[in-house]
Amino acid sequence: MRFRNLTRRREIGANCYLLESGDQRVVLDSGMHPKFAGYAATPDFGPLPDHSANAIFVTHAHHDHIGSLPVLQRRQEKTPVLMTEVTGELSSAMLHNSVNVMTKQREEENIPEYPIFTHRELDDIRRDWIYRDIERPFNVPDTDWEATMFDAGHILGSTGVLIREGSNTLFYTGDVNFENQTICRAADFPTSGIDVLIMESTRGDFARPEAYSRKGEKERLASVIRDTHEAGGAVLIPVFALGKTQEVMLMVHELLQEGLIPACPLFMGGLSTKITVLYDHYASRSRRSYPGFRILEDIKMLTPRKRGRTELTANARCLYALSSGMMTEHTASNQFAWKFLDNPRNAICFVGYTDPDSPGYKIRTAKEGDMIKLAKDLPPVPLRCRVESFDLSAHATREQLADYAEKVKPKKLLLVHGDEPAQMWFINRFRETIPETEVVRPDLHQPLELW
Repeated sequence: MRFRNLTRRREIGANCYLLESGDQRVVLDSGMHPKFAGYAATPDFGPLPDHSANAIFVTHAHHDHIGSLPVLQRRQEKTPVLMTEVTGELSSAMLHNSVNVMTKQREEENIPEYPIFTHRELDDIRRDWIYRDIERPFNVPDTDWEATMFDAGHILGSTGVLIREGSNTLFYTGDVNFENQTICRAADFPTSGIDVLIMESTRGDFARPEAYSRKGEKERLASVIRDTHEAGGAVLIPVFALGKTQEVMLMVHELLQEGLIPACPLFMGGLSTKITVLYDHYASRSRRSYPGFRILEDIKMLTPRKRGRTELTANARCLYALSSGMMTEHTASNQFAWKFLDNPRNAICFVGYTDPDSPGYKIRTAKEGDMIKLAKDLPPVPLRCRVESFDLSAHATREQLADYAEKVKPKKLLLVHGDEPAQMWFINRFRETIPETEVVRPDLHQPLELW
C-alpha cells in the first residue's frame, strides 16, 4: 500500500490523503484551505485519476476536511462516500452554507470562479453518501479492505478510520481529542495491532501550562462573566458555528446550574442555530455527554432571535455567542464587535484558535487603546473592552498525542495536519521514546510505501 499527500502545502489546511494498493484507491477527507480562495484552496487531485477512487472517507464536518468534497465527487462520480450519519447531516448544512458564502464572495471580493459548487449539486451528490456506525467493521466497496470507524471526540460524529488489508493495518486519526468536553466525550481509539499510524499534529508547537485544568478554565470564564455583569457590561464569545458554539452554550448552562454566574439573556447568531438544531436532533442518538439534552429547548437563558431581525445590539448584562470564532470579516461576531470594542464595561472571551491574519487575533494580541481594523469597509475602532483567552481546544494536546503514539508503537508514523514546528516537536520526542518507529513528514504528492 502507498500513501500520497494531496494537500498543496505541508501545513494545516485542505486535508486530503490518498491510499493506493494495486488498482484500489481510497481517499481520506477532502477539505478546503481557510486562507486561500477558489481552486487554490482545494487539494491537488492531479495524482488521482478521474473515476478511479473506490471510496472516500470523511472523518468529520469541519471545512478543512469537507470543503472540497463536492469538487472531488464531481471527478469521482458515483464513488461511495463513507461517514457517520451525524457527520453527513452536519456536512450537508456546512456545505450549503459554503455555497452562500462563496456566492457573496464572488461579488464582494471579485472571485469569478465562485461558487465552485452549487446547492443543486450538493443535493445530487448525497445519493452517494453511505452512513456507517462506529466500532462496526465493514467492507470498503469494491476492494478487499475492511474498515472500522472509532469516535474521535473532536466534534459530534467525528471519527478516526482503521483500515485492514490482509494482515496489515493502518489507522488515520483525523482530528482527535482525548479529553471529555461538555458535550463530546473523549476519543475511544484502538491502541494495538496498528502497523501504520497517520496522526494529526495540530498543537505540536503549543505547551500547555502545567497548572492547566479544564475546570479551572471554566471557572475563570465564570469569573469574567460575573465581573462584566456587575459592571453593567456585555460578554461576547466568538465561536465556530460547528462544535464550539454547542460546547460553550452547554458550558454556560452548567455555570448557571452550579451558581457560578447570574441568570442573564444568552444569544447566538448565524449558522450556529442551524447546527445546534442538528446537535439537538442527535441528542439521544450519538455518543455524547448529556444524552437527551436539547440546547435550544433546555437552556432557559437562551433568547430566541426574532424572525427577520438581522442585527444584534449589545445590551447590558447579556451574553452573545456569535460566529465566527476568528471574527472573520462580514460574520456576526465581526460586525457585532465594531460597536462593542470601545465600551470598557464589555468583555470578549476567546475560546478557540485565531489565525494570525484574522481580526480575532488582532484583538487578542492588542493593547488597550489600540485602533482595530475589523473589516475593509469599516473604520478602525479603539479597543477599550476587556479581552481574555481560554484554552478550550477540541484538539488533543501534543503530550496526549505523543502518549497515544507511544502506546501504539507503529512501524511507521506519518505526521499530517500540522505546521513544521509542530511536527518537529513530535519527531524530536519520538527519537527518544519510540526509536524503532519510522517517523515521516510526507512530501506533497510523492508516493510513500507503507507495506
